[in-house]
Amino acid sequence: MPLSRRSVALLGATGSIGVQTLDVLRHESERFELVSISGGEQLSELAAIADEFNVKRVAVKSDAHRSTLGELVARDVSIVVGDEGLSELSSTADVVVNAVLGFAGLPITLAALGAGKRLALANKESLIAAAPLVTTVRDTRGAQLVPIDSEHCAIHQCLASSPAEPGYPDVRRLLLTASGGPFRGWSREQLRDATKADALRHPTWSMGAKITVDSSTLMNKGLEVLEATALFGIDAERVKVVVHPQSIVHSMVEYVDGSVLAQLSRPDMRLPIAYCLGLPQRLTHHWGDLDFTTSMELRFEPPDEEAFPALGLAYEAARLGGAAPAWLSAANEVAVEAFLADEIRWCDVVAIVASTMEHYVADPLTSLAALHENDEAARRWARASLEK
Repeated sequence: MPLSRRSVALLGATGSIGVQTLDVLRHESERFELVSISGGEQLSELAAIADEFNVKRVAVKSDAHRSTLGELVARDVSIVVGDEGLSELSSTADVVVNAVLGFAGLPITLAALGAGKRLALANKESLIAAAPLVTTVRDTRGAQLVPIDSEHCAIHQCLASSPAEPGYPDVRRLLLTASGGPFRGWSREQLRDATKADALRHPTWSMGAKITVDSSTLMNKGLEVLEATALFGIDAERVKVVVHPQSIVHSMVEYVDGSVLAQLSRPDMRLPIAYCLGLPQRLTHHWGDLDFTTSMELRFEPPDEEAFPALGLAYEAARLGGAAPAWLSAANEVAVEAFLADEIRWCDVVAIVASTMEHYVADPLTSLAALHENDEAARRWARASLEK
């Protein structure tokens, strides 16, 4: 049975995931209509997208951006501003793609799920930071949270063979694969001299700068451990990280009888994006297809947690629960931003996160106000660490 045409809101349209989502939508224009978009400072690109796809509504950061965009767009569009505008667009489309970077994506996550929409989530930080709050709105009738992250999308597909029981009792472990990033095999001594150019040279994936740096420290994988616990309701002790340099196996599920299911494809983010858009059916374009008639090597190895302590920080945040993951994510955002601005060295990034986490005071995180207070506190301590 063919899919009926669905409306799509793409929030974060000018970033890496946004650009790749647009590519999927170009190939699937008969199935999907892009009705709403948002972007950051790239207003010319945003206007071009609005014109190409005949978008009806656009969200921008400020009134000044609204004025500028209005002059750039060649047709009449409705332009909304700020978090309220993002929330408004997140509640009016069939599928909401949250590709906004960092904590700023939280209003989209809460609004889309609260409106009973399908949320295709590429913004892991909002889920990690606000897991207790997101869990509540996921119970909204019609709400559906589908992960775009390649690892969690792979797990989502592998878990399709499991009864949807809380905690997945027939699952022994979730196995998150990691490429190892640009510094796989580097010693702690070598890592002291790592540069920004080194960190941004990812061996297999083309991603935005922030996520690429997170991959270089393995913080990205630590955040994905936290994301997996929030998405699938499985304790962090049952989520393991495995280094897989080829990035062909995107993650695995190990069952209590010893069986392991894996999802394989070439590293192409358009495949998980298409999967999230098309559910319950699969779209037919061959994103990430493999040629099994040619020789292929798949290798696996444990991560070096001594050289890359970010993983340990993430597991500790999972153990603490409450607002601890929010602190971890916020401190990391501050540290990575400083690194990309050439204010600190690569080896300082995780050190600043660790220093920040020492100031965390247990908080069960029961309200949005408490989340904002914790986020601000973590960022304040992280910025203080930058000055030391």
